[in-house]
Amino acid sequence: MFKIKTQNKITKLGLDIFDTAKYIISDAETNPDAIIVRSADMLKMEANPELKAIARAGAGVNNIPIDRCTEAGIVVFNTPGANANAVKELAVCALVLASRNVIDAVNWANTLTTDVAKEVEAGKGKFAGCEITGKTLGIIGLGNVGSRTANAGVSLGMNVIGNDPYMTIESALSLPSSAKIAKERAEVLEKSDYIILHATFTPETKHMINEKSIASMKTGVVIINLSRADLVDDEAMAAALESGKVAKYVTDFPNEKVLKMKNAIAIPHLGASSQESEDKCAVMAVNQTIDFLENGNIKNSVNYPELVIDRSTDARLCVFHKNVSGVISKISSAVSEFRINIENFTSKSKNDYAYTICEINAQIPETLIDKISQIPDIIKVNVIK
Repeated sequence: MFKIKTQNKITKLGLDIFDTAKYIISDAETNPDAIIVRSADMLKMEANPELKAIARAGAGVNNIPIDRCTEAGIVVFNTPGANANAVKELAVCALVLASRNVIDAVNWANTLTTDVAKEVEAGKGKFAGCEITGKTLGIIGLGNVGSRTANAGVSLGMNVIGNDPYMTIESALSLPSSAKIAKERAEVLEKSDYIILHATFTPETKHMINEKSIASMKTGVVIINLSRADLVDDEAMAAALESGKVAKYVTDFPNEKVLKMKNAIAIPHLGASSQESEDKCAVMAVNQTIDFLENGNIKNSVNYPELVIDRSTDARLCVFHKNVSGVISKISSAVSEFRINIENFTSKSKNDYAYTICEINAQIPETLIDKISQIPDIIKVNVIK
């Protein structure tokens, strides 16, 4: 039986995929084979020796200790694209909220008590906004969410320009033909009336919106951050809002500083908070976990290479190791020493780490597992039967 620990509330639609004849699912499991998590902070987690995988039901993995997991041979999955439509829809909402003063207007209307219709007609002028049609929408990050936002912008009559140095072919093909791809982020910042951040958070993208980058933007620009809080320097944003350089700042990541900013709209992290999104993320996370535990296949891992092959033998020897010369031949030699024939041998690497699957039509003795485990640069050996 495989033991699965859940962190946060994972939707029933996802958890019901687990076969209860093979899996025990509990939020109190102390020695799990895998963990399914949403936003729980796992950075101080002490992993049990049996832990093989962590599946994040969502895209961001900044709540998971990736480096320590990689060094321990623990695969970390995420679910790219599963919440893309939900975030895109919130991006459209943010565009409208920032342009039409909807929140201030609604709050004002709720204060009215007598002769409301007359007061509405007399006072609505102070909430007049502007239309987004014909304006330029700049998108930083053209992945699953960014490309959908680009299409939404075009459908709303906006001129779209975007930048993403790591854009995939799939994302490029999904962009509207009228969208312009800028070679440099600076061009997007300089030309846009509205800027939406859909970028991944890395040390390089931390505080990409700062005093210098804001100075290069149009006066009266609207900035929308639905990606990660630390992409924006709060001090620089507060100053820009106060001066009017930035007209509105919409963020899905409120904090004490944001809530005190002039002309900031703080959304309480609703980007992926739709029932459909949570279901899609849970289903993808569970399916990836099952395929890994039962077949050793890796898909949508953030720390190990993607390796998915059809099962053709009764047993699989799955080896996590450093991406260094000579390791693969040592694994093969160790298997040969036990007079075991390898039916299929596939290996893939990702940066400094690699993953190898040996398909074998024979019993895999513990002594072979021990021998491979003792090879230098081997991290972990899993056996799939």
